[in-house]
Amino acid sequence: MIPFLPPQPVRFPPTHLALDEPDGLLAAGGALTPEWLLEAYRRGIFPWFSEGEPILWWSPAPRCVLRTDAVRVRRSLRKVMKKPQWSVAFDRDFEAVVRACALTPREGQDGTWITGEMIEAYTALHRLGHAHSVEVFWNGERVGGLYGVHIGRMFFGESMFSWKSDASKIALVSLCRTLAPLGFELIDCQVPTDHLLSMGAELMPRESFEAAIHRLAAVPFMQHAWKALEPVR
Repeated sequence: MIPFLPPQPVRFPPTHLALDEPDGLLAAGGALTPEWLLEAYRRGIFPWFSEGEPILWWSPAPRCVLRTDAVRVRRSLRKVMKKPQWSVAFDRDFEAVVRACALTPREGQDGTWITGEMIEAYTALHRLGHAHSVEVFWNGERVGGLYGVHIGRMFFGESMFSWKSDASKIALVSLCRTLAPLGFELIDCQVPTDHLLSMGAELMPRESFEAAIHRLAAVPFMQHAWKALEPVR
């Protein structure tokens, strides 16, 4: 039986206790405040629950990660990315990207886990400079993107959407190419999908993943520095 966490104090059980739970379910309860969310990500934990459920916290193992310097760009995608109609921006309209992710149907999922409560929580993190969007445009129209959380030099991917073929791939490639020279070695992808694995994502043992978070999150990268970033294509 998983523990139910009170709203205070902000405290999670050890992540190894999630090993025997399906998909790494660790705990329920707590809150979706910035304090809870930032503490969760620092420990390799993330929230994922449906409307009407309590907040559920997860820590799957092994963990799906993408090394920013090893993102796989197939020849066909390189050709697509050269088309001048594409453009990429960071944080143009964070909330619009989260809402687009919520509206995008997912294979094998009935509805969305990106509830109104989740949108408010991550928008609050964005206002604090800890959550960011990558936005892909075709002839000036937003057609794809992703969002996630950054702490120090660690980026935790949350969700992506694509309303035009290859748009989410372009978002991920651009994020990797921008962050790799800045010392962001990993993007947390949470759980593997064929899409992510085809782009070079791999599975990392829990201990290695948590050690990487501890090391990378401790290296400062301030919010004003993120605002100055120009996406690399």
